[in-house]
Amino acid sequence: MTEATFPQCRISTERLLNPETTERLLNKLIEIPGIRRMVLNGPNLPATVTYGPAKGLANPHTMRKTIHVGDQEIPLQVHVGTILLELENREIIPALQAACEAVFTHWTFRIQEGRYMKTTPSLVDYCKYGPDADKDILGMADPSSKSKPVIIQGTK
Repeated sequence: MTEATFPQCRISTERLLNPETTERLLNKLIEIPGIRRMVLNGPNLPATVTYGPAKGLANPHTMRKTIHVGDQEIPLQVHVGTILLELENREIIPALQAACEAVFTHWTFRIQEGRYMKTTPSLVDYCKYGPDADKDILGMADPSSKSKPVIIQGTK
């Protein structure tokens, strides 16, 4: 269980982000010290069609690409709509605002403060990762996913 309560923010825009915009924003965000955890939310982009008459065939979606964040290559599994962040402290929010303003020049965005991520282990976390799960991935488990969350190493 997390002993401290860390502030959380949600970055939302008026539209879904394309992979290039997501890559630019994430590269700016990883340069900001003090971001503890980050979750990209949006519609799933499966590699194969999951239902209907084309079930099992390749799903040629233009938004499913591999992006480069820092020194890592990350395959996008969602069409990013919102980004959830857990911060060390509230003094980081102006840096988040500046990073978003540099990337979102043609449309509006909002940074909202609230509680968006779980801070204690859930039943899904216990079933997926066991009783000794890494505290950095609490609340980030998708019960239907067969993979673990991608960990991006930023500056500390």
